[in-house]
Amino acid sequence: MRRLLQQHVVQVLCVLALAVCWRPQRADAQAAEPSQSDKGQAASKAPDGAGSGQAAGQDSSGDDASGDVETIFPHTLTGRYWISGQANVILQGHGAFRAKYSGPNSLTNWGQSATTHLLTLFTGYELSQTTEVSADIEDATGNGLADTVGLAGFVNLDAVRVREGVPQKDAPYLAQLMLREIIPLTSKRVPSPDPRDELHLATTVPARRLELRAGKMDLTDFFDVNDYGSDSNLQFLNWTVDDNGAYDVASNTRGYTDAVIVEYDDPSRAVRFAEALMPKVANSAFLDADLARSRAENLELEATGKHILHRDGTVRLLGYLNHGNMGNYREANEEFLAGETATPDIIATRREGRHRYGFGLNMQQEVAKNVGVFARLGWSDGHNETYCYTEDDRTMQVGGLAMGDQWRRSSDRVGVAFVTNGIVASHQQYLALGGLGFLLGDGGLTYGTEKIVETFYTAHLWRGFSISYDFQHVTNPGYNEARGPVEVSAVRFHTEF
Repeated sequence: MRRLLQQHVVQVLCVLALAVCWRPQRADAQAAEPSQSDKGQAASKAPDGAGSGQAAGQDSSGDDASGDVETIFPHTLTGRYWISGQANVILQGHGAFRAKYSGPNSLTNWGQSATTHLLTLFTGYELSQTTEVSADIEDATGNGLADTVGLAGFVNLDAVRVREGVPQKDAPYLAQLMLREIIPLTSKRVPSPDPRDELHLATTVPARRLELRAGKMDLTDFFDVNDYGSDSNLQFLNWTVDDNGAYDVASNTRGYTDAVIVEYDDPSRAVRFAEALMPKVANSAFLDADLARSRAENLELEATGKHILHRDGTVRLLGYLNHGNMGNYREANEEFLAGETATPDIIATRREGRHRYGFGLNMQQEVAKNVGVFARLGWSDGHNETYCYTEDDRTMQVGGLAMGDQWRRSSDRVGVAFVTNGIVASHQQYLALGGLGFLLGDGGLTYGTEKIVETFYTAHLWRGFSISYDFQHVTNPGYNEARGPVEVSAVRFHTEF
């Protein structure tokens, strides 16, 4: 197995080397670039309720294209409709690693590989200058390594969509369906701070505004976002690099929830609040619609500016409070030690009305043109069971990302990140006594913080096609010093259209 992995790594490095050395002609990109008049039309506002991306008299079919050379087909800046899509295929593997013992939820320690496939169709439509709707259809197949258990910082974020443990239909499903309403607080309009996509169709927005969103969504599209560390399509793959591991974000096993978001925005600040549904039980595919017993509140404050090196920087402070039918680690330990259960059982201690809360700090800073650094800190109280995302009560991450301008590969990117994760003492004891979570459980525990180093290189091949090589070194997988370290290699093929 080790020899096979070495051969795969050599092959991938050869492909990446060829991709980096190959510099495609950019004539097609120049030909597709919209004229200044086209850009002006896209930035102007049409009267009488026309869509924000559509000039007066402009055909809504979207003949004025953005000419985005990182998609197979150009996307319109002027049409009311939005249609796009992506495909992400991730092949991962690791060799055999040391393990003094293993349990039901251990990362299996023999050499293995796994592949995930994630295909998404994005659609959006501007009902008016201030109202938009969007809907995404998704198809997720394959599986993560070891059935996606054994690590708090699991090595493939796409594996969230295909997790084992609950029955899931192996067929396309409705991923997101939401309404966006923009309420102007001033007549002044500014270019939208977000690139145009199915979630942000308006190309200009009021300088001060309220935004309301309601429907089925992934909360991490709006909370704990980081330009350098939130994209598993072209950047990092690890769960606790792309997201704050201590943020037990309200979601079902696919990663989605039903929610309402209220957001205030101005040029330098934003405040957003979400009320969201929680799953009926931990790691459930089904959401609980009874807000009196189960719900999640999320609040984030955001500030942007050019306070360091006169370059763009953003700081986000997040707080969340989850309510649900939760078990308690201390109670599970006490019941086991009193001889009431054969092993510590978090499920047996579940009670309605319990809470889990936490905080997150998220920072990103540009340090040079197309070069940035980022960091996250996360803390959760950790006394009641992890409910939605991953078994992580303390997290710290730092990283950096650079585009390939310096080596004449402007659409390539390279990054490196370091993460350390931890859990509270009662959670440690629960696992040491043989308890199982929905991700972790080696049958015992020699506790040590989980440490992860991840690095990647993404090579843009042509228009919407790219290939990446990703490497992760994990020390103390699942917080267990008796297991690991493990090294995971991945090849990612990504297409956008």
